[in-house]
Amino acid sequence: MKKLVLALSVIAFTACNNNQQKEQTTQESNQPVTEETVAPAETGNENVITINGGDDMKFDKTELKAKAGETVKLILKHVGKAPIEAMGHNVVILAQGTDFNAFANAAIDAKDNGYIPKGMENAVIAKTDMIGGGQTTEITFTAPAKGSYDFLCSFPGHYIYMKGKLIVE
Repeated sequence: MKKLVLALSVIAFTACNNNQQKEQTTQESNQPVTEETVAPAETGNENVITINGGDDMKFDKTELKAKAGETVKLILKHVGKAPIEAMGHNVVILAQGTDFNAFANAAIDAKDNGYIPKGMENAVIAKTDMIGGGQTTEITFTAPAKGSYDFLCSFPGHYIYMKGKLIVE
């Protein structure tokens, strides 16, 4: 049954998503996309974290966990249908001490830089690419020192609802 759902999802995704995909940043998985995701699952030496965002401007997780120094693979799935221009999503993890609101407000005017404010790039620990409905992107990074780190979607206005904490132990 899962293989049938995956096959139908891939067909629908391909048919509806003609040339708006960015080949270098989006990928299809051989695993079925489900509504339910499990909080960090360790695979080998990687901590794999999947976070979903949809057309309702919400992440399905507001707390992510990692261990200091470990390799983290963060997978962002846009489970909605809206195009990137109307409802793009990304995940941006900010360094400690970064003014969350100042970063989010400056991101509004940073469309040409993926909604990462120029001059504030050093405040970013890790970020995914911006994606639209039906797309998936992933990044791999090394978890920073122990502490609590804000994350958000930097698409204009989304940070109000699409935010959370990366807790590094």
